[in-house]
Amino acid sequence: MPGGLKTLPVARYSQDLISARRGLQRPWEGIQNGTISPCVNQLLLGSLAHAIIAIISACYISSVPRLTHIVSSLPIGWGSRTASTVLLALLFFGDLVLVFELRAPDIYLDVLADGCGILAWMVHFGAVLALQRTMYRRTRGPAVLPLLLILSIPNLAFILTAYIQEINRLGVSEPLLVVRLALTVTRAALVLVYLFGYIFPCYRTQRDILSCNAEDEVPLIVSFEPDEGVTVAEDGCNWLSRLLYLWLNPLLKRGKRGELERPCDVFQLPHRLRTKAVNLRFYQCWQKCLHPRGQEKPARLDRLSRGNLQDNSWSEAEPERICEGTQHDVKLLQVLHKAFGLRYYLLGVLKLVASMLAFAGPLLLGQLVGFMETEGAPLSKGVWCTVGLFASTFLAALLRNVFVYEVSKVALEARAAVISTIYSKALKVSAPALARFNMGEVVNFMSTDTDRVVNFFNSFHEVWSLPFQFVLALYLLYLQVGVAFLGGVGVAVLLVPFNKVLASRILENNKHMLLHKDGRVKLMTEILFGIRVLKYYNWEEHFTQKIAEARKKELHHLKVLKYLDAVCVYTWAALPVVISILTFITYVLLGNNLTAAKVFSTLALVGMLILPLNAFPWVLNGTLEAKVSLDRIQRFLTLQDQDLTVYYTQVCPEDPLSAVQMDQASFSWKQPVDSDSVSVPDDKTEDGSPAPPPPHSSFYLHALNLSVKRGSLVAVVGKVGCGKSSLLAAITGELTRCGGEVSVQGREQGFGLAAQESWIQHATVKDNILFGRDFDGMFYQAVIEACALADDLNILPGGDQTEVGENGVTLSGGQKSRLALARAVYMDKEIYLLDDPLAAVDADVAHHLMEKCILGILKNKTRILCTHRIEFVEKADVVVLMDNGMIVKTGTPNEVLSLVKPPKDSKNNSNAKEKDTLVREEVEANEPELESELKLFGEEQKQMGKLSWAVYCSFWRAVGGCLALAVLLSLFLMQATKNVSDWWLSHWISHMKDNATELVTLSADPLLILTFLSPERLIFHAPDRGSETSGSMSSELKFYMTVYGSLAAANTVFTAARAFLFAYGGIRAATVIHTRLLSSVLKATMTFFDTTPLGRILNRFSSDIYCVDDSLPFVLNILLSNVFGLLGMLVVMTYGLPWVLLPLVPLGVLYYQTQCFYRHSSRELKRLCSLTLSPVYSHFSETLNGLSTVRASGHTARFEEENERRVEQNQRCLFNSNAAMQWLDIRLQMIGVTVVTGISVIAVIQHQLKSIDPGLVGLSLSYALSITNLLSGLIFSFAQTEMQLVSIERTEEYSTNIPQEPQQASIEVLDSWPEKGSVEFVGAVLAYRPGLPNALDEVSLEVLPGERVGIVGRTGSGKSSLFLALFRMVELNQGQILLDGVDISSVRLGNLRSKLAIIPQDPFLFSSSVRENLDPHGHHPDFRLLDALEQCHLGDVVQRIGGLDSEVGERGKSLSVGQRQLLCLARALLTEANILCIDEATASVDQKTDMLLQKTIREKFKDKTVLTIAHRLNTIMDSDRVLVMHAGKVVEFDSPAALCQRMDSFFQKLLRGGEEQV
Repeated sequence: MPGGLKTLPVARYSQDLISARRGLQRPWEGIQNGTISPCVNQLLLGSLAHAIIAIISACYISSVPRLTHIVSSLPIGWGSRTASTVLLALLFFGDLVLVFELRAPDIYLDVLADGCGILAWMVHFGAVLALQRTMYRRTRGPAVLPLLLILSIPNLAFILTAYIQEINRLGVSEPLLVVRLALTVTRAALVLVYLFGYIFPCYRTQRDILSCNAEDEVPLIVSFEPDEGVTVAEDGCNWLSRLLYLWLNPLLKRGKRGELERPCDVFQLPHRLRTKAVNLRFYQCWQKCLHPRGQEKPARLDRLSRGNLQDNSWSEAEPERICEGTQHDVKLLQVLHKAFGLRYYLLGVLKLVASMLAFAGPLLLGQLVGFMETEGAPLSKGVWCTVGLFASTFLAALLRNVFVYEVSKVALEARAAVISTIYSKALKVSAPALARFNMGEVVNFMSTDTDRVVNFFNSFHEVWSLPFQFVLALYLLYLQVGVAFLGGVGVAVLLVPFNKVLASRILENNKHMLLHKDGRVKLMTEILFGIRVLKYYNWEEHFTQKIAEARKKELHHLKVLKYLDAVCVYTWAALPVVISILTFITYVLLGNNLTAAKVFSTLALVGMLILPLNAFPWVLNGTLEAKVSLDRIQRFLTLQDQDLTVYYTQVCPEDPLSAVQMDQASFSWKQPVDSDSVSVPDDKTEDGSPAPPPPHSSFYLHALNLSVKRGSLVAVVGKVGCGKSSLLAAITGELTRCGGEVSVQGREQGFGLAAQESWIQHATVKDNILFGRDFDGMFYQAVIEACALADDLNILPGGDQTEVGENGVTLSGGQKSRLALARAVYMDKEIYLLDDPLAAVDADVAHHLMEKCILGILKNKTRILCTHRIEFVEKADVVVLMDNGMIVKTGTPNEVLSLVKPPKDSKNNSNAKEKDTLVREEVEANEPELESELKLFGEEQKQMGKLSWAVYCSFWRAVGGCLALAVLLSLFLMQATKNVSDWWLSHWISHMKDNATELVTLSADPLLILTFLSPERLIFHAPDRGSETSGSMSSELKFYMTVYGSLAAANTVFTAARAFLFAYGGIRAATVIHTRLLSSVLKATMTFFDTTPLGRILNRFSSDIYCVDDSLPFVLNILLSNVFGLLGMLVVMTYGLPWVLLPLVPLGVLYYQTQCFYRHSSRELKRLCSLTLSPVYSHFSETLNGLSTVRASGHTARFEEENERRVEQNQRCLFNSNAAMQWLDIRLQMIGVTVVTGISVIAVIQHQLKSIDPGLVGLSLSYALSITNLLSGLIFSFAQTEMQLVSIERTEEYSTNIPQEPQQASIEVLDSWPEKGSVEFVGAVLAYRPGLPNALDEVSLEVLPGERVGIVGRTGSGKSSLFLALFRMVELNQGQILLDGVDISSVRLGNLRSKLAIIPQDPFLFSSSVRENLDPHGHHPDFRLLDALEQCHLGDVVQRIGGLDSEVGERGKSLSVGQRQLLCLARALLTEANILCIDEATASVDQKTDMLLQKTIREKFKDKTVLTIAHRLNTIMDSDRVLVMHAGKVVEFDSPAALCQRMDSFFQKLLRGGEEQV
């Protein structure tokens, strides 16, 4: 608004400006003509008041919870207030235009005041709109709003007075002045309209007043206390508490006391940031983007269409949710823009105003230095400059803090939305489409890629603000040196293509690095899944090499990235020097004479280019990384969804009693070629017959005709790999239908699926069985009994409250199978799909399951049972025989069984005992575990307190001591040259001042040269000196410029050294830390892997290693720069103005106390962030593993809610961590404001005492202006570094503190050892943990060379413990094991395991080729491999999928479970070992194949020692001897014939199946 009481015409002002500088001095006088001066009016009553309005209004934009439904009408008062705020903003904008037209002497005050006015009323407009959608809709709104408006009334009153006086004096000769008066009067009228709108809300109807609660569906008084009694962050706080984060004090005090130990100890998220609310808004925006014209919108958006899923029902007709069917119409970026764009862009206005206010500081600083240079200047001018400095820095600090905090909240919302979207998509994507990505990649989408996209929110506003600053600096350069500035800027323009090349290289390397990272994480995931197999086969070294190769490729691209970044830093740091030198040369060549004023102002302006030029490459890198990650996520989101409405035929089958009907149906595990098409083609030939299977495709089900009656039992039989499991997958919709029709009645309720590979959640046994359903005690007990779990629950330490490890690691194979069956039964579905649940259990249990479960509790259900147990098939109503993907025969058991020829003795001899695959279950036979120990199982431990010095030392060692010292030295020299060059400029100016060269600005600090965009208002005013003055000073000028140039050149050299040394050090540390971590983890004991969730270990290799690679070097670089920068600044300031030590000492103490108070909590919050992140990823991995079960049972909605809950817990910790950072920031900013104000006051006082050097004061003040940013930057970078060092702490923990297998050996054995193959246990005692019963109790036995021994016994008898002890997976407590007379504890572990062969029960394959799975070391020729495959009846299968080099898929998914077992057998056939351990390796194989395999084993291993743990007793009846184990002891050890003859023998009882007698 107006400048003041005497607004001069332009011509008159110009004359006044030329003749004297009174025009500049007038505005700063406090009182003029008996009234307040325009400076005070505009700066304090105008700008300050409007800034307060903007800040407090901004607090209401996002803090009050929004209403879900808005039904009631809006009171008229709100409408009038909304209109008033918009018109007020427009009036200020109109006045701003008039200000530039009038060009009044006080233009800068008017621009500042009008700018603040526009911002204030635009932000207030946003607040009014936001409040209309909250609980305040039916009230007048917060009482603080009219009070804010009253703040602007004094400013209005003084302006009106000034205008009336001016017009009385000048008349109407200035029409623009009259227009400004009219605008001001209109403003006053609008303020009154606003106040009337508040006082008289004017409800439209009486009903609106009385029934507002029912209409709005919220109470008038919103309770901000959550259910669990934890404080809700921010909601319900007053504006002062919001601005200063006083609401956070209780949390920080608890952190100081060390009470932030668990995620539930932190504050709840504000209601707007709750994950459920964010997902709802995001989903609504997705729908709007999907249906831009409003057509086909779902009827109810508010519940995310989950109503039909709350009771675990399952419907393919569920209205489409996020990502569904949107692959062509909706881009993630578009939805993010719609959901968060408007609010995010409005925050940019805050940034703009904060930057403009920051520019007011240098302007006022220039005035203050001018005041100090002028002897006898009035004291009032110095006082007003000091007051102005205080006000501008204070407001800039507040606005900047609000901006950062609000942006972090938007980023948190976006993170929750993106993570939920990826999770939701994974649940809906079709299985063939999902197979294009491995699990490591998909988890990376949720972790690394999401983080990069979210980080872009923090840097986007820099993308436009940095070029703006750059252009402004160039314009000011033009005003100084005219077209000569093009000489220097030409270099910058030439650098554009160079930077384009750099950017493209960075983008390319980033893509490659992420690809190799995905590959490494995928490989690591597989290694951890198959760690038992890895150790059995002694493959650690081979897979370490594979990981090292993947890491080497990743590091190669990381190295290139870091060095390219270093080139960027060096280029942009050196550019200002090059620009200034070239500009001067051009200026001289154009015939101009250089003056000191010209040189100095140009150098200072070139200094202004440093910030945008240095920062822009980083911002550009962040943008490019975000784009790469966004594209990767988008690629995942465009995968084809599972569309069950198209997959299943909607027409009811002819037979109403039919539950499952297939008509000429064909299915494939691969996506159709035209994957973009959602519809499923009906591939039929012209005569109506189904088309033949496509050549070279994956396994194909062809021309299936099947009808399953409701309530019937259908048994599906066939040899290994014939398509039994695929048939079940086809029924649940997991395959691609290539033709024909399939219909399932009642599929809306889902299926009870018990998959062949049992999927168990990391939860208690009870939770696994309930699977989200309500507890029904009677039915629960019936299910336990039917699934034969009662005895197991008695054995388990906590009964059904025993926590099952990840993927069921604490259970045996049979227990996992029966637990999965119990879960399916408890679901109480109409259709049950049972995939070989009888394979891993003994004959008694199998009989029990058949009678009590399949024919008992499920007798009225439709059951489809795949099995190899032919003895149970005769109880089926219908038997389906499959072969090679086709149904060969369907009929009664008698009709079909004649085609299947089982071994004669299979029924009698297929008794077997369940086998314990893992340590813990075996040892927990009779001893309950401590309850506390149970609770701790699977819970990640969080370090407490400060980071130990060991963490810092380990990172120092990883970088290398000499290299670290070189980095610190280069940093010191870089900072020293910068400070000396600044001092040199100050000295230069003081010298020039002595030579009577007038300059107002005294430092090269970029902030000091900011001015307004017109030549008349430029700060530098140098009288026209004659050419002789320039000539006399030329040699001096040359000397000063040479010294300055040399210092600047030295600075750029040290900058380059620091950049490249730091990049090298970071890469070296990343290499060392990963190598140590990998080596340590692969040498860890099996107990560690059994008790540590996979997600937790993977987190070290993905998120933590990413921090070490990328985030830690970045923040550490900034921290070191800030430390040296602050030290240099303090030295220069105390040298220039020693009195500054007075305020600095107490402020330093305050600064130290504040950061200490903050750091306690920030450390714990960061640790909690890491702690709550692992469950998000492990739940995602677990969901991907059990996707078919989750989808088939209709529990996708429940799993989404679980993901939502885990994300919310992590978001809580992140939000509190971000808020704590802003709590600190606002306090540090206030310290900085105090320093600036203190120096200004000291300078004014010293000026009055006439004891000051303006050059040094200018330098000190220029440093003081940036000390705020440096102080906050220092503590933030220190806190961030500490937070990132938590990743070093976590990797260091796994590098040094996990139990390791003994690697040393006391004797060396020959390559041929053990030549004979004798095995002897001598008093072997094995206990898995102190306090638990012995798993092996004084076991003594001797197996002769070449002997075949069968091992039998019940669960917990110690069978598996024999193998674990033999392979030294667990070390003996006492006793010894001798191989050919050599104690195995004295042999190197690698030697021992390489001399033994094992066929494990759980077949595990790596996602590489058949060749690498058989022979990873490449020792055998192809013909040997093919021969082994043929002997295992896998030759045809391998040829079909493409030969030895064909991929077996992730964890062998291309093969059936039985085929995987056969492949593991082929591995054993290739071995040269003289001792073979078989852990019932043919459980999932049909009996005919089993007979042939047993024959193969007998022939191939006839001269070798073979130990076999038996499930089917027929497999050991031809053994030389049978070992019977019971309770860890050897009870019988004799030939089968001898044991059979003894009627009281354990073996005889096992044969009879009389388990209860034993």
